[in-house]
Amino acid sequence: MNAVQPLRGPASTPATAAPQSLGRAATLALYDELALSPKPGLVTLSDRGSHEDMDAQTFMRSLLALRGYFPRIAELGAAAAPFDALERCGLEAEARMARATGGINTHRGAIFTLGLLCAAAGALGNSGHALDASGLRAELVERWGGALHLRAQKVSVLPGGRAAWRHGLRSASAEAALGFPVLFEVALPSLASALRRGLAWHVARLDTLFHVIAVLDDANLAHRGGLEGLRFAQAEARRFLADGGAAAPDGLARAEAIGRAFVSRRLSPGGAADMLAAACWMQRIGALGVHIGQAT
Repeated sequence: MNAVQPLRGPASTPATAAPQSLGRAATLALYDELALSPKPGLVTLSDRGSHEDMDAQTFMRSLLALRGYFPRIAELGAAAAPFDALERCGLEAEARMARATGGINTHRGAIFTLGLLCAAAGALGNSGHALDASGLRAELVERWGGALHLRAQKVSVLPGGRAAWRHGLRSASAEAALGFPVLFEVALPSLASALRRGLAWHVARLDTLFHVIAVLDDANLAHRGGLEGLRFAQAEARRFLADGGAAAPDGLARAEAIGRAFVSRRLSPGGAADMLAAACWMQRIGALGVHIGQAT
């Protein structure tokens, strides 16, 4: 599952893709995120990060339970389904996740973010347009931006949503209503730049993760560490990037040190992890515009 094999179309444009292909790419992208190590405060294949209630096996059970969700929501997008139909599909996926994990939230954010992106890709593919970043973002905002904006006005009962409201942060729904600006304006350019510079796949993912942590209103960080914890994490990420990022000779060692600092504060940048998974999905469907062949 480590090999990155984007869905490729003609050399000039990414291919359109069937819902099954979009969904498979989403599942693999979640594995791309899980397999990345070191990864400060987050669960990896060998580390619980800042979490006492979950590990890699928990994530794998969740990931396998969600395999059918992503193709299904891509099909709904292709059928021009309204937002409430997407939301019901997402809630059903959350229920399957909960059954697989014993009630532990491993992928709620990814269900929301990657689900919306799969739906937008399904809609875009059904219209005959090529899958590219600008088209996906425009499709998402045009079709469901209004409903997402209304959703963002409601105070969420979920911990992350409450933390976003309490601290005046941009919630996941608000981020989605704007067409995921951190994904399209930060994560994707970072990942594309890293790959064009010839960085290894794991180094490119790590660098992208830190670019996202540096700027995202990550409600998971705010929930676990308050506004102080969020600002600490952002400052550490900015310092890491200013010192050369993951490509620096001591980049991995510094990432591990930041991870220890996150764990000591119980910080876990789950929102940033979702953005990383979304960027990996874009790479896998060929919408990033950078072909890296068999990367590890």
